[in-house]
Amino acid sequence: MSTDTLPIQRWSRTIDEGYTGTRPLDDGELRGAVEGAVASLDSGELRVCSPPAVEGGAWETHAWLKQAILLYFRMRVSAPVSAGDLEFFDKVPPKRNLESAGVRVVPPGVARYGSFLEKGVILMPGFVNIGARVGEGTMVDTWATVGSCAQVGRRVHLSGGVGIGGVLEPPQASPVIIEDDAFIGSRAIVVEGVRVGARAVLGAGVVLTSSTAIVDVTGKVPVERRGFVPPDCVVIPGTRPKRFMAGEYGVPCALIIGRRKESTDTKTSLNDALREYGVAV
Repeated sequence: MSTDTLPIQRWSRTIDEGYTGTRPLDDGELRGAVEGAVASLDSGELRVCSPPAVEGGAWETHAWLKQAILLYFRMRVSAPVSAGDLEFFDKVPPKRNLESAGVRVVPPGVARYGSFLEKGVILMPGFVNIGARVGEGTMVDTWATVGSCAQVGRRVHLSGGVGIGGVLEPPQASPVIIEDDAFIGSRAIVVEGVRVGARAVLGAGVVLTSSTAIVDVTGKVPVERRGFVPPDCVVIPGTRPKRFMAGEYGVPCALIIGRRKESTDTKTSLNDALREYGVAV
């Protein structure tokens, strides 16, 4: 079934009524809309957040699909789930049919039902939560986590222990977005709807929240932004002084120290960036 044939308008209206309480949870049409929406997230026919139609445009968050996930949790009852000798007790089963999807999952890596992994994804012993989407050829390395509704692009590398935050409430809140060909270094954390642009490199231990100052120090004067790492930027952890009642202390920030070169291919420019700027990964 293509998105053109999905009853999206009817589902979204019905789900909104259920979420706001004007339609009861035991309503058959509501249950069908919720199950259909989550199944379509699982198959990749729908996604919580859509990329811009034109370069430089804005991503579009579909709040009704987050509402569907929240209602899905309320409608389901926890039950035993077995994976060989391992036993779990949860409301949401793991994804299935990974072989036919062309996805490699290394035990005990888990992708939950309602997430979508494109062909060629490698999931080491990490975790991908419901509503998240991971693009073709991306590596989710050991103990990396992709939170609910996060959008991870194609050919991204999430290094060991990376934390990509999830968000379900409020439904209109933007999820974390990691665009194509980005490299996220070990133990880096990206949360609260931060967007990392295509081909950007985050060094090990970078922490980005919606309030983290991202300071471009490549020019004669610093340029500060929040919530967005522009494409091709190379970012490392930093600190800057801030005065408190008890004295002056260094508070965390992120520093843009350079850019990947457009003249070289992705692999070469990544190696160049790490070598030239001394970024730990």
